[in-house]
Amino acid sequence: MNAIRLQIPAHADYIDLVRICLFGIASKMSYAYEEMEDMKVAVSEACNNAVIHGVQNSAQEVIDVSFEPTETGLTIKVKNSGSAFPLSDALDKAAPLPEADVSGLRVGGLGIYLMQALMDEVEVHPLENGTEVVLTKYLDAAAED
Repeated sequence: MNAIRLQIPAHADYIDLVRICLFGIASKMSYAYEEMEDMKVAVSEACNNAVIHGVQNSAQEVIDVSFEPTETGLTIKVKNSGSAFPLSDALDKAAPLPEADVSGLRVGGLGIYLMQALMDEVEVHPLENGTEVVLTKYLDAAAED
């Protein structure tokens, strides 16, 4: 299967299109239903981040999504053209609390942890103009090693 590319307006209303496309591709690749649901949540989080952190002052702003199937799995790339996403800052904000007191939770950064929990590999690449999030889910868990 060749790479499939999708370009959507950088608006939350269009993220469902990415999820629908992902479901179709993952179904053809014979992923289990639970794995497809995990991937849909992770890609939705990546797209939400692209909407939030992308340039919001232009009606022409878009999010580029590519689905790259291989024999071992599926890689999904979500790219926006806003300012670079500071991954280390987000991870610091979402650092685990030393106690069970949730009053100290801060907004932001939890999406990265969610993506990491649901996917086999997550990479965040700052670009000259924007950020690219690369999500990979293997067909066979043994392929991770």
